[in-house]
Amino acid sequence: MSNQTVSPGALLAGRYRIAELLAEIDGARVWRAVDEVLSRAVVVDVLPVGDPRTNLLFDAARRAAAAADPRFLRVLDCDMHDGVTYCVREWAGGRTLERMLGTGPLTGQQAGWLAREVSEALENLHRTGYAHGAISPATVVVTDAGAIKVVGVATEAALRSSGPGSPESDVHALGELLFASLTGRWPGPAPAWGLQPAPVEHGRLLSPRQVRAGVPRSLDDICDRLLSDPPRHHAPPITSAAGLSAALSGVVGSSHEPPNQMDETVQVARQNGSIDDATQVVPQAPPPAIDPAPQSSYQAESNGYRPPQPAYNTAYNTAAETRPVRRQAPPPSNGNGRRRHDEPKRKGSWGGRILILLAILALLSVVAMAQFLLKGAMTNDQGSGDGGTKTSKPPQTSGPPPAAGGKAAIVGALDFDPKPAGSGDEHHEDVPKTYDGDPSTTWTTMSYSKANLGGQKPGVGIIYDLGAPTAVSKVQVAVKGDGTSLQLMVPKDDTSKSPTTVSGWSPVATQEDQPEGTVTLTPQSPTQTQYVLVWLTKLPKDGGGKYRGTISEVTIQK
Repeated sequence: MSNQTVSPGALLAGRYRIAELLAEIDGARVWRAVDEVLSRAVVVDVLPVGDPRTNLLFDAARRAAAAADPRFLRVLDCDMHDGVTYCVREWAGGRTLERMLGTGPLTGQQAGWLAREVSEALENLHRTGYAHGAISPATVVVTDAGAIKVVGVATEAALRSSGPGSPESDVHALGELLFASLTGRWPGPAPAWGLQPAPVEHGRLLSPRQVRAGVPRSLDDICDRLLSDPPRHHAPPITSAAGLSAALSGVVGSSHEPPNQMDETVQVARQNGSIDDATQVVPQAPPPAIDPAPQSSYQAESNGYRPPQPAYNTAYNTAAETRPVRRQAPPPSNGNGRRRHDEPKRKGSWGGRILILLAILALLSVVAMAQFLLKGAMTNDQGSGDGGTKTSKPPQTSGPPPAAGGKAAIVGALDFDPKPAGSGDEHHEDVPKTYDGDPSTTWTTMSYSKANLGGQKPGVGIIYDLGAPTAVSKVQVAVKGDGTSLQLMVPKDDTSKSPTTVSGWSPVATQEDQPEGTVTLTPQSPTQTQYVLVWLTKLPKDGGGKYRGTISEVTIQK
């Protein structure tokens, strides 16, 4: 086996079913795979035969085993198989910081909390004498639950042949990550991680507040102490993960829970300029929760802080003063609801308002009565026709709900032919062709003697992974041949996990004996799930007298 023969569908070391290529680093390939022994998703780094990084990767895997902090994704296995070196790591569903920053910077609270989480994890690692060696926006993942995971402890550096790194280089890299999170620009001379370089002045990197308005001064100061040599204002540099996590904890708190809303009093004070973060540490609640899909309203809310809101609704006069105008009491009455003659007329008096309100109520009553009479007349007309027989409109039925969010992204797929009835092999290498956007490429089942798969098994199909729980409104399947019967199925219990048996799936839509073309499978209501199974239960006849199913393209609508 060579690096070139490790491809989607291949079974590596008799255990890891290769699913999808995630990245390629100088000839090394990073795959998403499924551990078929434990039925869980993993990441597999693969080096080709004879690669000089083999020993580096083995050594890195041993060092990664010392990373006990739960924010680091663990190395699960590292070995050789048929000359190929592979390293198996945990899989975390979510979005990398690199992908998040592609749509804009984070808020100040989010960026500070994220950097503090990574710095605390690095602090624990550095105590063991080891370093990560490759901290970047691509190695920090924000999970679907809003937690932080750090990818590739030591192994990422080994794949890039960049050496084991040092605690100091880790801290400097984390300073670059914090700068990028606050500004959406990369603090380097060239574009990196999809970001344009940050501006410099007289050969010196501008601070985050100079690049983007609204960055809190405390975080601006921390960034400067991490990246500037020497820091501005004679501030001491930050050179350790322990020092960085302490500085960030003074700004964003020390809770490990996903951030919550900052105290409104502190928030308003910051915007009014009454708190200078650069010189004063203000106790704060943890910042707001990080959504794996960053919001688009960063400019509307300056760096995530809401504009100051008054404690109650006030009416302001037209003069330049800002005092709230007190509401006037209604004019005194002479007992019959009329204003006293000695009281001057007042615009907008309570008596006039009551008359207007009564007039509106009377008008609404007339409209309601007219609608009632009109409805009664229409009912009588529909109740008897020319012959006196009762007629009525046919009941209206609502069709399937429209797709709310467009096309769902498919992050991976596997053929599903579970044992003991199945062989576990239904042309897995062709599964990616069903969602490659090219209708001329196809996946086919094995050939069977009968349309019902020879009576040997209930069906075969493909499991599609959407990466995160998604509201699926319909699935369109382009099939070849006439007479295909198929079902749309979702996991019965936990829809964030892919069942390994047919009994673990529940059908939500069925279509029988479909002609060649596109079949639409529509659940009665949008189904929230991460995994969907397109399950073929009856196959069309091919040109050789056998029966086999063919799928050219699958589209999943949210």
